[in-house]
Amino acid sequence: MSLPQPVPPSWKDLGKSSNDLLGKDYPFHGTSLEVKTKTPSNVAFKVGGNRDSKSGVIAGDIEAKYTDKKNGLVFTETWTTSNALKSQLELENYLAKGLKLDIATSLTPDKGQKSALLNAIYKQSGVHTRGAFDVFKGPTFTTDTVFGRDGFLFGAETAYNVTEGKITRYAAAIGYNAPEYAVTVHGLNNLKTFTASYYHRVSADAVYDTKATTSGVALEVGTKARKINNSGVLALALRPGVKASFGLALDTQRLNEISPTGPTQQEKLETFKKSQIALQLCSLNFGPVTSERSSVS
Repeated sequence: MSLPQPVPPSWKDLGKSSNDLLGKDYPFHGTSLEVKTKTPSNVAFKVGGNRDSKSGVIAGDIEAKYTDKKNGLVFTETWTTSNALKSQLELENYLAKGLKLDIATSLTPDKGQKSALLNAIYKQSGVHTRGAFDVFKGPTFTTDTVFGRDGFLFGAETAYNVTEGKITRYAAAIGYNAPEYAVTVHGLNNLKTFTASYYHRVSADAVYDTKATTSGVALEVGTKARKINNSGVLALALRPGVKASFGLALDTQRLNEISPTGPTQQEKLETFKKSQIALQLCSLNFGPVTSERSSVS
């Protein structure tokens, strides 16, 4: 008699541990701040902003979310600095156990842009499937499914344009998840591009990761504190306490070159080291940083 199988991750979460460690955990692309509050009436507010380090563009949004856990209802309203008004209504485990329905709409009045996306997600033991219908784009129907058994995972995704009557995109993935490590291989872009990732958690503080792709033959290796790719670009990250993240990217092949628009790579490294020491002293004297999420390039 086989044991009950857990619900596998969704298609977009296949290889998520590797993607987070090599991407999300290194916030050197800009500065961001997020503040969250919650009222006694189950309404949560979130204000967020981000400044891109290259373009200098600042983008932000304010979000209000109402949650009714008893009936599985969530209503979210968001207003962005680009004057886009977004709404999302979610209903989970109401019609059937494991079934989640939601509709997401967006309206930008000054540009005359609008969108509406209908989503359905169904999760049961050993299977996780999703379907999305884009009303104004195509319209297009996208579906993906992931099957899991004894740690082994197999997933596939496809998109179908209703107006043209043809499949516009498809992809597949296989993987294996264990408590200490995960291996995932993706075939994307109509199986023209392949990526492979390996994630290994040795201990709470020692995590190692490797990711390779056939698109230009790129290789990236990293841990919680540093990563480097096959082009010689080294990235460093620091997280004092649990509330702040700091990141830095360096081209190790050009450490001593003089940049006409800014400091050399070596000077960037020395500045980052000084900020590490200062922030560690600040954490020891005053406790952890209180912002919800911030990053400095």
